[in-house]
This record gives sequence, C-alpha cells and structure tokens, in this order.
Amino acid sequence: PQFEQSSLQAVHQQRREMLSNVCSRYTRKRRLLQPDDLRHLVVDDTHGLLYCYVPKVACTNWKRVMMVLTGQGKYQDPLEIPAHEAHVASNLRTLSEYSVPEINYRLRSYLKFIFVREPFERLVSAYRNKFTLSYNTAFHKRYGTKIIRRHRQEPSDRALERGDDVRFEEFVYYLLDPRTQQEEPFNEHWERVHSLCHPCIIHYDVVGKYETLAEDANYILQLVGADMSVKFPASSKTTRTTDDMTAQFFQDISPFYQRRLFNLYKMDYLLFNYSIPLYLRIR
Repeated sequence: PQFEQSSLQAVHQQRREMLSNVCSRYTRKRRLLQPDDLRHLVVDDTHGLLYCYVPKVACTNWKRVMMVLTGQGKYQDPLEIPAHEAHVASNLRTLSEYSVPEINYRLRSYLKFIFVREPFERLVSAYRNKFTLSYNTAFHKRYGTKIIRRHRQEPSDRALERGDDVRFEEFVYYLLDPRTQQEEPFNEHWERVHSLCHPCIIHYDVVGKYETLAEDANYILQLVGADMSVKFPASSKTTRTTDDMTAQFFQDISPFYQRRLFNLYKMDYLLFNYSIPLYLRIR
C-alpha cells in the first residue's frame, strides 16, 4: 500500500502540474470568484473536503458518498441512498451558501477535488441520458422542443410538442448555435468542466479521472481519513458510454462541425490532458 500510495501521489502531482501549466498558458487575467461560481462545490465540514461535481462523471455516487460523510451516521451505505435523493439540493451544502470569510477559509484549508472525463464521451453520455430515455420528459420539453424547432427542417407537430426524438446531429447544431449561449448558460450536463469548476482559479489538490475512478476515489477517501467502512460504489458497466460508442455518434457529424465542436470543448481537453479522439476527422 505504501508503494501504491506514492505512485498515486506522483500521478496526481503530474495532473496538477499539467493543469497549472495549461492555465498559465491560456488564461491571462485572473478574475475573482463570485458566489454563483461556487454552486457546484459541495462542502464536507467534518472531513475538511470540497468536491466540485461534474454531471456525467460519477457525480451521483460521489454525492451519495458525501451524504454518508456529512450525515452524522444517518447514512451508512452510499448505495442505500436513492439516486434522486442524492440530487436534492438541501441534502448537501454548497460553498455558495457560506459567507465570504467562511468561503475563503475553506478554499485555503480544505482538500479540494474534482472528477473529469474524456469530454466527448461525457457529452455523448449526457445526450443519451437526457434525450434518448423516455422518462426524461422535463429535458425533452425544456430543450428538445427548442432544438427541434430551430434545427430540424419541417418538423412534425408531434416532435415540436414532445421534443423526445432529438438526433445527436441536431444536439451538436444547438451547442454550436451562437444564440444558445446568448440566451442562457449551457445546462450543467453539457457545460464545460472549466466553466463549472474554475480549475484555473481554484487550485484542486486532486484531479480524479473517470477512467481511473475506483483508485482515485479510494485515494481521496484515504487522504481525508474517512471511516474504513465508507466505500465508493463500484460502477455499473452495462449502460456506460464508451469510446467506441462515442465514435459511432460522431460518424454522421461532418469534419467541419467536428472541428467546431472540438474547439468548443478544447480547454477541457487541454486542462485534463485528453488527446484528440482518433475517430475525429479534423487533422
């Protein structure tokens, strides 16, 4: 375990250095954080922990674990907490709820961590979850109807009303349409990680990766001295969006739009050291 620990430390040291190099290359002006920037940072005052959650990167399980850590014994096993319960805002405190001195104290002295994922794999995972599953009617109504109205030629009345059959290509057009971000910020499920978690302003101690989820999660729990009985849930591989699956979704996207989409998510690729996917035709 000692050797394992030190090799993990080296990995995380490398990730931090990579992040700070990219930040210093690409960000000229340091802006000040606003309370609104801190809504994704979940606070565990018991263990001195700050977790910036990124949707589609095991955030349901991390929120469950945070509920166990902060629950004063109310919850024992993360998997006993229903998924919808993990997303109830009042179950966890976020940093935006604290006063400025309390915020600064926590940013200075707590262990701060984030989990990231290959950006296009995360994007396809969000698309599959929000637009292809019949129960996500809120997303179909809120986003689907708008996407179809704007980006489908001659949509049927049914499609305009229900918004439940958005094609991936239409979703891509929506993301690249300048009107989209002029009207409102991206939804958190497809917002860029650097916009959700501000890794060039907040210095994260641990950058966990979806690809090494189990070992990174255990490493963090060890670092904060969490009770040995608190285990990060093993992931279910059955419905997971994989690289091969992502490649299939991109087959029908023209190189022109692939390039533009890559540019939109480029900062996440650079910051977290993901290489350009081999299936893209943008070289």
